[in-house]
Amino acid sequence: MIDVRPSQQMRDLGVVQRGAGILAEPARAFDLPTERDVAEHVVDELFAAMERIGQVHPFAKGMGIAAPQIGIARAAAVVHPPGDAPTIILLNPKITSSSDEMDEQYEGCLSFFDVRGLAPRPLKITVEATAPTGETVTTVYDRGLARLVHHEIDHLAGLLYTARMRTGIEPIPVEEYRQTGRAWIYDGA
Repeated sequence: MIDVRPSQQMRDLGVVQRGAGILAEPARAFDLPTERDVAEHVVDELFAAMERIGQVHPFAKGMGIAAPQIGIARAAAVVHPPGDAPTIILLNPKITSSSDEMDEQYEGCLSFFDVRGLAPRPLKITVEATAPTGETVTTVYDRGLARLVHHEIDHLAGLLYTARMRTGIEPIPVEEYRQTGRAWIYDGA
């Protein structure tokens, strides 16, 4: 049996890999509700990708995927929290505020899944997104969910988590990553 690298496995599942221009460019916002059908189609494609990926890799910490990662340069992402919480749909999301309190945890990315990297992120963010009907929806996310949502919003801005890593810190091979399958740890949680 041939051992397939995690990044090759993601590529085979339709995930655009690091180095592709679409991952470095800001995604185009939807004009909602005018483009509601287009937005719903993109979200359906994201759910289909998440389903394919979830069949071959468990995500104990939750997972997310942004439209550019499946080759669609539009401002849509979905985040599946750990456990049984409902999947979050983000259309035209933007972070309007974030806490000064930060923490640093390992993150992975479907677009370069062979490594994990320590990325500092705020412990709480406030996000404005657009509902398919055009209304603005404001939601506060904290801890692990804030990390997942922030990671996907970064994708829509053309940023990878490596852009958030401290100077001198490099991603480590997934084989060296020792917390596989464990949830992020937060003080007092």
